[in-house]
Amino acid sequence: MRSINDRPPEDLTARARIRDAALAEFAERGFKGATMKAVADAAGVSVGLVQHHFGSKEGLRDACDVHVRDTMLGAAGQVQDGADLTPEFIRGMYEASELSVRYLARALVEGSPVAAAMFDEGAEAAERFLTENWPEDFPPEEAKVRESAAVMAAMHLGTIVLHEHLSRRFGIDALRRTNLARFSMAMVDVYAHLGEWIASGPGSQVRQAVTDHHTKEHPHD
Repeated sequence: MRSINDRPPEDLTARARIRDAALAEFAERGFKGATMKAVADAAGVSVGLVQHHFGSKEGLRDACDVHVRDTMLGAAGQVQDGADLTPEFIRGMYEASELSVRYLARALVEGSPVAAAMFDEGAEAAERFLTENWPEDFPPEEAKVRESAAVMAAMHLGTIVLHEHLSRRFGIDALRRTNLARFSMAMVDVYAHLGEWIASGPGSQVRQAVTDHHTKEHPHD
């Protein structure tokens, strides 16, 4: 998949250049810190042209939200290829435009409609993944499924939010698509070994202790 980052600037319309400049500005400085002038300067246009296309900083953010949601969910859908596998869904998000991923990382911290939408999409994909693979353990529509799926989505999207710490520990830029394989492999290894540990003696005892505590606190669940 070819991202917007791979295109030379002359291939983009003025509106797209402004939007991409805004994605980068919002990602770096946040909505409050970003300015229309900084966006205009980065896009090589006047503030008046930014206002002509988007009206205000709020309008510019709305356009960025729509673009990021369409770009990342489109990429995730292509990677899924009809299967509701949450790890694949999240990988698709990572493989979208780097500008979009960096924008989402900031949005997830600051809170925005697109952050909520992406989290909900990931959680819904996780619900389908759990109920289709383990229907007896995760019956559809039960609170347990929604809660487990929400935690799963948070675990995966947390790697985007905490990208600076991941980058520091790995010694590479965590949000560059070229580094995706290393993070994917690390996540797969963790899941595989945690599954083995939970099934072992110590892990089984921890799981039982958590189950007993939950039963005590919520006897009617």
